[in-house]
Amino acid sequence: MTSATSTKRIRPIAIGLIWNKDSLLVEHGFDSVKGEHFFRPPGGAIEFGEPAVDALRREFLEELDAELSEPRLITVLENLFHYEGQPHHEVVFIFEARFKDARLYQRAEFTIQEPSARATASWKSFKELVSHEQRLYPDGLTAMLYELANRPPQPGRARR
Repeated sequence: MTSATSTKRIRPIAIGLIWNKDSLLVEHGFDSVKGEHFFRPPGGAIEFGEPAVDALRREFLEELDAELSEPRLITVLENLFHYEGQPHHEVVFIFEARFKDARLYQRAEFTIQEPSARATASWKSFKELVSHEQRLYPDGLTAMLYELANRPPQPGRARR
């Protein structure tokens, strides 16, 4: 979960919703200024000239050593927030996808390797994510998950 620089620019990112039955893969984060533990689906920055879906695939390969299949854009959210005391502004492309390698669904925890840090990701149940015990970012994602949970199933798009 690379933090955005505070250069007062809008940062486009792509994140992936990877479901394992009723659990979502989320990265664990901590804001030391707020003293807040939080979750966010894995993903990262979109580079100039790079389509959002390609950025998502690249970020999962670089950070989790995982290939994705069938990424599908769900929505785009605007996210204005403070992290480590600095203001940030993101445009977040949210995709639903699956791992190509089904064995990855058996892993309880993932190490996310970034150039400047390491983080952990794990499966959290829908119930845990909407309990508000730990925040789920970006803002608006929890409401979107409620909406996804209550939508009729789409042909060929079963949750794992």
